[in-house]
Amino acid sequence: MDFRFDDITDRRGTGSLKWDVAENELPMWVADMDFPAAPCIRRAIEKRAAHGVFGYGILPDAWYGAYRRWWGEHHGLEIRDEELIFVTGVIPALSTAVRKFTTPAEKIVIQTPVYNIFFNSIINNGRRVLENPLIYENGKFRMDFEDLETKLSDPLTTMMILCNPQNPAGRIWSREELARLGSLCRKHHVLVFSDEIHCDLTAPGRAYVPFASVDETCRMNSITALAPTKAFNIAGINSAAVFVPEEGLRQRMDRALNTDEVAEPNAFAVDATLAAFSDEGWEWLSALRDYVEGNKQAVYAFVRNELPDVCAVPQDATYLMWLDVSRYTADSRALQRFIREKTGLFVSAGDMYGGIGNRFLRLNVACPRSVLEDGLDRLRRGLEQWRSA
Repeated sequence: MDFRFDDITDRRGTGSLKWDVAENELPMWVADMDFPAAPCIRRAIEKRAAHGVFGYGILPDAWYGAYRRWWGEHHGLEIRDEELIFVTGVIPALSTAVRKFTTPAEKIVIQTPVYNIFFNSIINNGRRVLENPLIYENGKFRMDFEDLETKLSDPLTTMMILCNPQNPAGRIWSREELARLGSLCRKHHVLVFSDEIHCDLTAPGRAYVPFASVDETCRMNSITALAPTKAFNIAGINSAAVFVPEEGLRQRMDRALNTDEVAEPNAFAVDATLAAFSDEGWEWLSALRDYVEGNKQAVYAFVRNELPDVCAVPQDATYLMWLDVSRYTADSRALQRFIREKTGLFVSAGDMYGGIGNRFLRLNVACPRSVLEDGLDRLRRGLEQWRSA
């Protein structure tokens, strides 16, 4: 089926966070795709809306079955119904876990550069960020296990937030890397919260490894956040789940989510999820991944031919390109502002992701090819003007 990813949808004037920009600007920053949701999802929402009554909802057996089938078939993760808890989003779940399983002033490990909202969930709840910087060598990122164990062994470290697959580096962590991380966390009595929202956005033919699927140690010492929202571009629907195999952790997490009032579905959350995690949803997602990979290859080629002083970090997941601009500056914030002012291209400055992020820009390539080409041309012009300024 042709899902028409080349078609341009005008999102201005629709209350879009991403597109709330000046008329001449091109936003390629926040992790929000410029493609309409899969037809099966739109039909499900339209059918639900046509009913006309939007009262309090429940979670039917089909909701649990959809998660169980999807992760079993596509990711090799065995899930039992009782191990799943509905939540309105991954970040509400993370913030709830931070409040429930740590106390003020304790430390939480994150591997930087990493999704910036992790910092917010930690700091806003009165806990302390403890960075385990990823090692960057030859254009690739890997874990620093020696430093990780040092950070985990701190008596005040009680939780680690894992980004799997990694955003913004786009790494799919191997089973061996995850097993080693899980073993160290268990050794030092540190709970793992694994954010796996990007798991369905891998390159064609590439699979991610769910942290809880690695071994019994990882499975029983973790809370995993899952959702259809990122892969299917339905973040505004507010629908996610946490997977908690260990019964004691699960009971505490369930109580905490209900206390925080983030454990009840809105009128469209269930229907959208069931449609996403269907055979039709998989067909759309497969086509999307092919298209996004084509966009990534276009970026690699453009950088190689037009911007030899930029390194587009090789990646196997997400639609967020991580561009090493260290040959231009060590202040990506200043460069991001300059490019936006001079060309209208709005990308993310890497400094907000911690670690060595100040040397990078993050570029969202989940858009029609013609939009991407416009963005790359603006990037080239911005970098040329930066050099000549």
